[in-house]
Amino acid sequence: MTAYLGQAFVYLVAAVIMVPLAKRFGLGSVLGYLVAGVVIGPLTGLVGAETETLQHVAEFGVVIMLFLVGLELQPQMLWQMRSKLIGLGGMQVAGSALLISGTALLFSVDWRMAVAIGLIFALSSTAIVLQSHGEKGWSHTEGGRSSFSVLLFQDIAVIPILAFLPFLAMPEPDVVADLVHGGAEMAGAAGEHHADDSLADLPPMIYGLAVIGAISIVIIVGQFLSTPLFRFVAKSGLREVFTATALALVVGISALMSMVGLSPALGTFLAGVVLANSEFRHELESNIEPFKGLLLGLFFITVGAGISFTVLVDNLGFLIGVTVAVIFAKALVLYLLSIVFKVRGSDRWILTLSLAQAGEFGFVLLAFSLQINVLTAEMVELLAMVVALSMFLTPLLFILLEKVLMPKMEKATNEQQEEDVIDEKGQVIIAGVGRFGQIVNRLLLANGVSTTVLDHEAQRVDLLRQICIKSYFGDATRLELLHTAGIDEASLLVVAIDDRERAIHLVQEVKRHYPNLTVLARAFDRGDEYQLEHAGADIVVKETYHSALYMGGEALKALGYHPFQAENLKQAFNQVELDNHPELRADWISTKHEKGISASYKELFIKLDGALVQAMKKDRSDTHSHEERGWTPPPAGYDDLLEAQQADHTDGKARSGQ
Repeated sequence: MTAYLGQAFVYLVAAVIMVPLAKRFGLGSVLGYLVAGVVIGPLTGLVGAETETLQHVAEFGVVIMLFLVGLELQPQMLWQMRSKLIGLGGMQVAGSALLISGTALLFSVDWRMAVAIGLIFALSSTAIVLQSHGEKGWSHTEGGRSSFSVLLFQDIAVIPILAFLPFLAMPEPDVVADLVHGGAEMAGAAGEHHADDSLADLPPMIYGLAVIGAISIVIIVGQFLSTPLFRFVAKSGLREVFTATALALVVGISALMSMVGLSPALGTFLAGVVLANSEFRHELESNIEPFKGLLLGLFFITVGAGISFTVLVDNLGFLIGVTVAVIFAKALVLYLLSIVFKVRGSDRWILTLSLAQAGEFGFVLLAFSLQINVLTAEMVELLAMVVALSMFLTPLLFILLEKVLMPKMEKATNEQQEEDVIDEKGQVIIAGVGRFGQIVNRLLLANGVSTTVLDHEAQRVDLLRQICIKSYFGDATRLELLHTAGIDEASLLVVAIDDRERAIHLVQEVKRHYPNLTVLARAFDRGDEYQLEHAGADIVVKETYHSALYMGGEALKALGYHPFQAENLKQAFNQVELDNHPELRADWISTKHEKGISASYKELFIKLDGALVQAMKKDRSDTHSHEERGWTPPPAGYDDLLEAQQADHTDGKARSGQ
């Protein structure tokens, strides 16, 4: 017992240390888990033989992940993906397998081994790709959706690949007799353990009926029985029981799929799709998500811990060469297919680099290939290292894509497109029409104020034109463009650029050449606000301040505060902020060269919080405003006074009428 606890402690501590560090340096959580595995495995030897066993358990995280993915997809959405699912996915698997197999044949590898290697390396890592895309926000891009289509097809393709591999086995008396049945039995694994009690050895007709029956059970349970079950469990009011029910559903479907020789991952994916419209969908996601993250993290750690430095050092040249060749071959196929299927721009590179690695199913296929005598033990050991190394390099490819390729492509796209000719000049010039600038522009247009909208992102300008918002492509930080846009006659310049440095530079230049022009600027936070004011902006608005203040007022109302009181408290809060703003800004500007926040600024901020507390305690009930826009609440008995005045007025009119 102590040994198991010690090992669990080692894995958890490694993850707790390495993953936050990796995220902090922009490397992603996957690379953090892989490095953690390397540290506790080959580097320090803190973990050993149990790694392979843990890896089999952790692979269940892929099953849970596909269940959660299924919950996000409705059947009609899946139908809309059919062209890329079958076309792009099928051509990727076939093209990658052919290219890798052909390359292996050039190096005098037996054709049966070459075909097996091609099929194994044609698959990619579902775990790494979906996890990384989710973290980086690429899941809903065209490249992310295309990658998911290919991954889903690959998961389906695992079943026929496992069934086909026995036909590539080296002819031995003890092996030939069980070729077909061995493949069918292992086809149920699809990245998990193959089922010892599989029904795949039944007569073909009965086995086919069993498969249809299992799929039907999944659909019936998901469509008709799950909702009453979850309602019954929800009435208990015990969250842990609901979690246990959700896990029982996933585990039960996995067991059923394994029993009939199908992929547990695909079975749970189907169940997720069926439950996509369920009223309990979000509850299922929130309950199962932690298990997915934990198991996937454990899986990545075991991959890193499974790297053998001895094998790596002894065969360094061969392993690096094969790993690079596999990544290059798959990337080439994916890039060509992205052209065929019209995946453009950065989405093309997201698709190409995301799926260039070998996948976790490769470990299962390699083990099976060794078992049925397709590959030798020495070859399996080396190829498993190639799979691990390619997975290890994938986060680095993502970094290359995110930090180097995508910014260059965006810059090149903008540079290739010539700046628009500005044929209309507005009363207000708006620099930047992202989520902030668009609202400002719409409000002004709705009130008949003419605007000239500038943005340096061509795609954003095109999108605005599609919804009939006239805008111009160009770099608003260039004074020549601002002159063409009519800044000499404009009344206002609104700076809503997303880039802080460019926004500050723009304010400085405009105020230097047009000191009388009123400049309004959007700030991200206090520091940015102070810098923009120091640069010369006349009015600066923090992008989240007023929305947060509004929500704070709504929170007070929800807690039972009278709307008048809540509005007064908001106004008092805002007034205290305004009163203390000059002092805070002056201190920040004078000490901005220091790292972090200065001691004097901290003291002023603490003073500000104290002033806020005191302002909230003041009684303003005696300062009722009779103005139309006044928000100070009326004094006690004000309603009775109004009613009495109204009654007197009515009586007076009646008497005068008599």
